[in-house]
Amino acid sequence: MTSRIRAGAATGVTLALALAAPALAAKPDTVTLEGRAVLPARSFAPGPLSGTLLGSAPINGVTPPFPGQPVQGFSAVLDAGHGRFWAMPDNGYGAEANSKDFLLRMYQIKPDFRTRRGGTGTIAVRRFITLRDPDHRVTFALERADRQLTGGDFDIESVRQDAGGDFWFGDEFGPWLLHTDASGKLIEAPIALPGVASPNNPPVAPFNAEPTLPASSGFEAMALGADRRTLYPMLEGALIGDPDRQRRMIYEYVPDEGGYTGQTWQYHVEAPGHAIADLTRLDRNRFVTIERDNLQGAAAQFKKIFVVDFRHVDEEGFLVKREVVDLLHIDPAGVPLGAKPGDVGLGTEFAFPFQTIEAVLPLGGDRLLVLNDNNFPFSNGRNPAKPDANEAIVLEVPRLRNR
Repeated sequence: MTSRIRAGAATGVTLALALAAPALAAKPDTVTLEGRAVLPARSFAPGPLSGTLLGSAPINGVTPPFPGQPVQGFSAVLDAGHGRFWAMPDNGYGAEANSKDFLLRMYQIKPDFRTRRGGTGTIAVRRFITLRDPDHRVTFALERADRQLTGGDFDIESVRQDAGGDFWFGDEFGPWLLHTDASGKLIEAPIALPGVASPNNPPVAPFNAEPTLPASSGFEAMALGADRRTLYPMLEGALIGDPDRQRRMIYEYVPDEGGYTGQTWQYHVEAPGHAIADLTRLDRNRFVTIERDNLQGAAAQFKKIFVVDFRHVDEEGFLVKREVVDLLHIDPAGVPLGAKPGDVGLGTEFAFPFQTIEAVLPLGGDRLLVLNDNNFPFSNGRNPAKPDANEAIVLEVPRLRNR
């Protein structure tokens, strides 16, 4: 697969400069923390008992099963207006087999950020919607008879809301696109990526077909175009047959106009084990990405945010990356952090040292909202003796929107 520049997007001198650009630009200016809010790890919403498939031994001091549904694992975020956000958990506990009692939802949250000037630093959970398939759009068997969708059915990792108010979810098990109305009801069958299937894809497994994508490598990231229709789903991992294990593919999908257009872009991660955790539109042609390693706490080494421009590729055909945030080195700028014994990254330098950081949203000016996926109850990046909380931070990023 090859990357193509959009027709007419970069020509003449602009294209020549793009092809000559280095893969990585200079280090970014100092990024400062504007605000931070925390939702405790043990936060639950109404719903059926969850975590029944995790065993009965304590995990990070937390013993399953759990009362109701944990509000955890934020893998995507959308602006809901008036200081509120839609925060989307992923499939639950990290695997298809252990997440069959975890309902797929989106939670509307309202952070009260702790800043230099005050704020409680808390996150209120306002309401939620649950994904469901009452009209039998899914042709394979679901885990629940009431057809509420669970982490045993799909692994949703990204979400966008189109101009009409519908939600589009990027899934890793297919990988599929899931299209729901504003209430979370599936309104068409899961949409496959032609020629690509993971080992968790039901049509692959029963017939012993060969998967073309490793498990947990599907649509972790997905952006929405400036037209608020076009989708840009991105694979978290490399295709099985790709000799370049650092290549990550971005696709273009246009609803009601033939679906996948054949247009692709290539993104090159800095190491084969790195994951792309989010892809979010900054303006008409530029997008923000999160690239991360799989480490946490004091061992974390690479948690960065880049800006890419779909018109600019390097001499090898990969999108040119401009680093704008190193999430392990942030100036707390006087924001009270309330560090406890054993905490990592809450000192004279602020860090977001979580294993999985999967949600970023551009705010006004040069500001970014970033949320972690806390993998409750497994991850312990903030403090090795405690399960991670959900944290939301606002960053001031110098020259974020510079061209």
